[in-house]
Amino acid sequence: MQRELVKYVSKYMSLSKELEQIIAGCSNIKSFKKGTILLDEKSIANDSFFVLKGCLRSFVLIDGEEKTLDIYTEEQGVVPKNYGKSIPTEHFLECVEDCVLNVSSPEMEDAVFLKHPQFESVCRVIGEKVMEKHQEFFFNYKMANPENRYLHLQQTRPDLFQRVPQYQIASYLGLTPQSLSRIRKRLIEKSK
Repeated sequence: MQRELVKYVSKYMSLSKELEQIIAGCSNIKSFKKGTILLDEKSIANDSFFVLKGCLRSFVLIDGEEKTLDIYTEEQGVVPKNYGKSIPTEHFLECVEDCVLNVSSPEMEDAVFLKHPQFESVCRVIGEKVMEKHQEFFFNYKMANPENRYLHLQQTRPDLFQRVPQYQIASYLGLTPQSLSRIRKRLIEKSK
């Protein structure tokens, strides 16, 4: 799995053998079972995660109802709200599938950046790319009607429909499960 982390980073910049060894050496890979709650709304977020295998979901509870904020799969980083601060996260982070994650902490990151300053540049480049993707998703989400949000998700992340329960996908799209069913039915009828 350390190799997967190196492979991911090398998509964004060419890596020297030394930097590959640094990345592999500072990995902290852990396995978690489906259903594991990594954070709850009252937890302090001392860990960030990089998904090597599996699927995570971030959600909040509003009036006892789960609202899915984000879904993370392979090659996605998860930096919880208030990460590295002494403030509760206000949301949950749950393993939707069995997961293999690289787990990091602010202290680990500071130590690696101090020892290997070039790694901080790598993380900055990756952070910028990740932010671009989030901004694009947010823009599409805000500008699209529910049917187009569904179609966009189907086009950009089709694997989620096999991996995540439909009610969680509906919540992620800002819909009720019933509305999602109506959209799917309408699209099937259109395609006939």
